[in-house]
Amino acid sequence: MREIELSAGTVEYEDTGGDGPVLVLLHGLMMDASLWDGPIADLSAEFRCVAPTLPLGAHRHGMHADADLSLPGVARLVTEFLDRLGLRDVTLVGNDTGGALVQLLMGDGAARVGRAVLVSCEAFDNFPPGLTGRTLLLAGRLSPRLFGLFMQQMRLRPVRRLPLAFGWLTKRGDAATARWARPVMRQPAIRRDAVRMLRAVAADTGLLLATAERLPGFKHPTLVVWAGDDRVMPPEHGRRLAELLPHGRLAEVADSYTLVPLDQPSRLAQLIREFTHASDTTR
Repeated sequence: MREIELSAGTVEYEDTGGDGPVLVLLHGLMMDASLWDGPIADLSAEFRCVAPTLPLGAHRHGMHADADLSLPGVARLVTEFLDRLGLRDVTLVGNDTGGALVQLLMGDGAARVGRAVLVSCEAFDNFPPGLTGRTLLLAGRLSPRLFGLFMQQMRLRPVRRLPLAFGWLTKRGDAATARWARPVMRQPAIRRDAVRMLRAVAADTGLLLATAERLPGFKHPTLVVWAGDDRVMPPEHGRRLAELLPHGRLAEVADSYTLVPLDQPSRLAQLIREFTHASDTTR
């Protein structure tokens, strides 16, 4: 993992390098860039894949005390990240809350974004999403120390597989979910960041409804990928997003929960590859 010093603090990221089209891949709450390991392994031969670990609760460097850890603040950090790396005409891909960040950037114009891919993500009024999201936001009311004690339960696989944890988010990715829980269990600075971030999210639950009103202004190609067995992100939201966007289209991935990069990495990589190449030929 590489590191870059941004205004909020040190951010780790994976960058496969190369001269191919650039994919920037964003993860969700209490996750890190390893969400994308499977698709990156498939795509890196022909794309430059860049995946930052954002300060969403599974990062490994504490952020500055004055860092804005609200979702709009993290979206601005993504813009800063793109600027600092000099990335242009990127395909911006987001899953889970990473897709919410992509929507925020789409709504704000996203000058460096040429295409977008939204993969089973929060949208409209599904924020926080499902039992998992509501449980996290409730836990965010705890002090950082108590939040850390709450997260200690994630050491146990039966707890991680509960619907209020990661059980309805992934069918096959338990090893990744165990890894994501370690920083917040071990590092006081990460616990403080996670609580600050969750409280900021809880303070603005209408954020994505307001963002949806701006999405028709995004004139670039957009692929909406939805998990066929999703139990957290409503399937009708995938259809609504695709219809709302001027150049949107919808694809469904069978035998997957929300975290498609873990459950069906090869199929998702194929969809991203075909979409990126097809959109290049029509521009």
